[in-house]
Parts: sequence; structure tokens; C-alpha cells
Amino acid sequence: MKNPKQYAGLVAGLAMGCISSGALAQDVQADIGADIAPMCGDKPVTVALTDGFGGNTWRLTSLAEFRHEASKCANIEDVIYMDASGDAQKYNGDISSLVAQGVDIIVTFTDFGEASIPAYRSAMRDGVTVVPYFSKINGEAGRDFSENIYIDQQETGKLWADWVGNNIPDANVLFLGGLAGSASSQGFLDGFKAGLESYEGVSLLQDNYVVTNWSATDAQQAVSGAISQFDDIDVVVTDYGVTAVAAVRAFKQAGLDVPAIATVASNNELNCMFVEDEGTDAEWEYFSVDGLNRLARYGLRKAMAIHQGTENDESVSVSFPAFADSFGGLTPACDPNAPPDADLSAALTEEQLQEIFNR
Repeated sequence: MKNPKQYAGLVAGLAMGCISSGALAQDVQADIGADIAPMCGDKPVTVALTDGFGGNTWRLTSLAEFRHEASKCANIEDVIYMDASGDAQKYNGDISSLVAQGVDIIVTFTDFGEASIPAYRSAMRDGVTVVPYFSKINGEAGRDFSENIYIDQQETGKLWADWVGNNIPDANVLFLGGLAGSASSQGFLDGFKAGLESYEGVSLLQDNYVVTNWSATDAQQAVSGAISQFDDIDVVVTDYGVTAVAAVRAFKQAGLDVPAIATVASNNELNCMFVEDEGTDAEWEYFSVDGLNRLARYGLRKAMAIHQGTENDESVSVSFPAFADSFGGLTPACDPNAPPDADLSAALTEEQLQEIFNR
């Protein structure tokens, strides 16, 4: 029997009216890291956030967190955003364009990994502080980029592996990634594989991650293909909530029980699907690590400290806690009135979230 339920994201949930009166009154504080004020310095700067694959609510939430953090420094005169829409060549071109516009700081998502290092180096030669964030990339700080802020993917992978190994010890696991060659997907997979070394009974069905392009349609097709290929899929691990939703749908449409789902960067739709099925014959196990939008704040703080010559002693590797754990009794927030891809673990106010949702 499961433990009494704890409710993650309760602060956001109460603000948005998504938690029932029966929820336990346990506040969950959003830790956004250090205070940026001592890092602001006094040199006027223009800062930019760039995405290789933006436009969805999750990336827009990261942008909102970035803008909110930037608002705390009076000497940040402008914040610019650019989205390459999955095009690596445009991503590099966006960085060159920002340099030409006179931007002082570029914080950029590591969508294309080491392939973007030449663009980072070029920007740095022109005096721009460049901080790629989210995934660890192979390069040298001070030469290939100013600094690299990343989620501790080894730790996240270990959390997934421990959750699977301790609760489903003989599991066959399907791992879904994003774009082909994605540094973030490969990093999560490597962390998961390392964690599985402690659990001999858990097996990966494929050595490489399944490419989904972080697309619901592509992911559902890929999972449907895997269902036809493999007799037993006990767990699906994904690196994005949208692809986790697609996996759940694929199994339901095939008339099969939904396997255990472990993910990172979940969304409102996935959490509500879990809450709806919980306690019914369709119930499935669920684990998610969230709060990753805050990495944009970490990237900006590190970049400001480097550019301004101020102090920032935060680690470049950032860990995040579980937001959902069905075996551990941790139920995620669900808001039927919020967009499907909303991230209720974000460290934003109700008004800030609604501004994103209304776009």
C-alpha cells in the first residue's frame, strides 16, 4: 500500500487553484539558488538567451525565469531572445547575429552540444561572455566557452536507476531521447546506464536512445514501433514530459497497461494523466525530476559574475529533486485549466505563469 500522499508544487498549485481541499498542507519552497544582487556589478549590459529548439511552453517558462532573474540587476539594459527552431546552422547564426548587435552576454541552451563550440569561441573572441547551459559539453571553460552550467545528469540518471532498480528490479527499459545527436539526451542516457550498474536485473532494450525529436507525434510513433518490436516493456524512461505523454498514449491506444514512467521536465498533461488514473485499474507508476527551468537563472548569474568581475561560488553542476514519485507517495500538482505543456514546478508567480499560458 502506498504512503499517504505528499503534494509537490503546492505553492504553485494553491496559487492556480489546482489542489483540492483534501491535499496535505505541506509547502514546497522553490529554491532558485543564490542572490544575484552581489553579482550584478555596475557595467551596463545587454544579455541574450538563445534556444536551439524553443517555442514550446517549457522553453518559454525558462525564458520567463531568465527575464525575472535579469530584472534584479538594474544595469541589465535589455534582454533579447532568439530561437533556432531545431536548425543547428541558424543556432550558430543567431549567436553571430547577437554579437553583431553588440550583446555583452549570451546564455544559450546546449541543444547541439560540441558542434556549437566554434560559434561560442568566435563570440568570445569578440569579447562576449558565453555560457551554454543545461547539458555538460566537452570543452574548456575560458577557451571554448566562458563557463558551462548543467544539470547533474549523472545524478538524475542515478535517481532514475535507483527508482527502477529498487521498485521494479527485473525491468526491461525503453529509453526515449530527443534529437539525433542531442548532447542532453546522451548525457541522461549515460547517467542512467551508470546508475544501472548496481542493478543487474534491469535491462535496456536498446543500447542507444530512441530518437523522438521531442515531438509528441514522433514519440508516439516510435513507442508504437517499440511495442511491436518488444514483447515486454516494463519501464519507459524519457528526457522530456511531452515524450512521456506520448508513451502513455501509445500504450493506451494499443490496449495495453501503461508501464512505469520515469522522466525529467514533466508537464501538466502528464501529471494530470497520472492523477486521473491513480487508484483505478489503469493506474501506473510514475517518477519525475523537475524544476529545471531554473537553470537559466544559474546561467545568467554565472555569466554576470564573469562579465562584471564579481563573485559567484555556485557549482556549475546543479541537482534537482523529485517532483513525482508514486512509490514514495509524492503526487505532482495538476491544473486542468493550465496548458498541457505547462510546468507547475517553475519558480514563478501565478501572474508570470498566466502570462506564458496566454501566449
